Amino acid sequence: TKTISKCYVQVTGMTCASCVANIERNLRREDGIHSILVALMAGKAEVRYNPAVIQPSAIAELIRELGFGATVMENCGEGDGILELVVRGMTCASCVHKIESTLMKTNGVLYCLVALATNKAHIKYDPEIIGPRDVIQVIQDLGFATSLVKKDRSASHLDHKQEIRQWKRSFVVSLVFCIPVMGLMIYMMVMDSQLADAHAHHNMSSEEMEALHSSMVLEYQLLPGLSVMNFLSFLLCVPVQMFGGWHFYIQAYKALKHKTANMDVLIVLATTIAFAYSFVILLVAMAEKAKVNPVTFFDTPPMLFVFISLGRWLEHVAKGKTSEALARLISLQATEATIVTLGPDNVLLSEEQVDVELVQRGDIVKVIPGGKFPVDGRVIEGHSMVDESLITGEAMPVTKKPGNTVIAGSINQNGSLLISATHVGADTTLSQIVKLVEEAQTSKAPIQQFADKLSGYFVPSIVAVSVVTLFAWIIIGFVDFEIVEKYFLGYNKSISAAEVIIRFAFQASITVLCIACPCSLGLA
Repeated sequence: TKTISKCYVQVTGMTCASCVANIERNLRREDGIHSILVALMAGKAEVRYNPAVIQPSAIAELIRELGFGATVMENCGEGDGILELVVRGMTCASCVHKIESTLMKTNGVLYCLVALATNKAHIKYDPEIIGPRDVIQVIQDLGFATSLVKKDRSASHLDHKQEIRQWKRSFVVSLVFCIPVMGLMIYMMVMDSQLADAHAHHNMSSEEMEALHSSMVLEYQLLPGLSVMNFLSFLLCVPVQMFGGWHFYIQAYKALKHKTANMDVLIVLATTIAFAYSFVILLVAMAEKAKVNPVTFFDTPPMLFVFISLGRWLEHVAKGKTSEALARLISLQATEATIVTLGPDNVLLSEEQVDVELVQRGDIVKVIPGGKFPVDGRVIEGHSMVDESLITGEAMPVTKKPGNTVIAGSINQNGSLLISATHVGADTTLSQIVKLVEEAQTSKAPIQQFADKLSGYFVPSIVAVSVVTLFAWIIIGFVDFEIVEKYFLGYNKSISAAEVIIRFAFQASITVLCIACPCSLGLA
């Protein structure tokens, strides 16, 4: 007997089924090559050869001569079939041992592990020699009920609907409260500039100026130190902080628990500090019955939450689009297959319905008109038109006659076909497409990895900068009070110098924090 080895060759540059046919046809003629099977989507050729006559490197060279890129794949475990089974009726360790030892003696089983507690069996086998149905048969012959672990075909993990809803809600809440806050802010700005103009033209004394200023509706004090403007801003800010920022708080808490700092941490830090500081300042001003209304930051949290929740919402909508495509692809897969046994002269002896995962290579599968092809294969008997538009985008039905290849997931139209399965399970074109799309979604562009790395340092460094700002201004203030006095708006003699300094320092450091948040939008 000739010893036959198996190798895998990575093939690049194949564009369509004719490339596959070209490679298979040319290599079959070569001495020492027993059989060859090429998978287009995976870009992989499985070659069985006689090592006495030809080596894998020579096989790759042959493919290269046909005009394709080819490299021999080192890890040959790629082709092993993996089977997960539920085994019922095991009572003790001896049952487990019985199953394991019987399977390991079976030709073609490479590895097997049976867990008594979970009733599961994990089996690795060589699809050339044995298939899932044979393995199940072996276990059933020992007297145990066996079935496949049911795969979740619904692709529910690809569903982004809930996240989309959640971020949309968060965005809408923030927006509803943000618009009035922005309106108030713009109104104040316009009024302030008008006041400044009036001051410039009429050379008013600062007492008259004060009188004019406090006559403005928004600056009117409800209680000493609490202006209408600040009170309204506070009322509008609370719901945003509670409802709009709810998810950010959860994420930030989780991140901090794992000792990492992400964007959520920065957003939460900035909004919470801005909110808390403004709230405390208001309380202090009311306690002091201050004449001049303090500068608050109640406009910051709603604005930040609006921008960032909008960003998150759009991101999830985009993700949902690709996932939807994936879920549709997954739904193309047939769930069952009709396997037939042929006698001499292709006479039908028997047929049975099995789960698509149980179809093994070399099985003869019957596909009726209107049925889906469960696996990739080659037509043995029958003529038909096949609609492959779901896979290839080819609008017109394609004629299939004996010797043509068919693709899993495409739809048989008018004739009954018998096909011989060439690629089953995870090797079918459809499974490969699904896998590629999934990988494309999970893999990151280099620039994205870089941004993620940066944002790891970004958050702590921003916090550090704002803390430095805080202390720097406190020190500057106590050393040279004039500088702070010059920049601190609404300074009047009724407030102690120390308080002015601390307030100013806080304003400066909160400004640093808040400005850094939209920057993280840049990172995003």
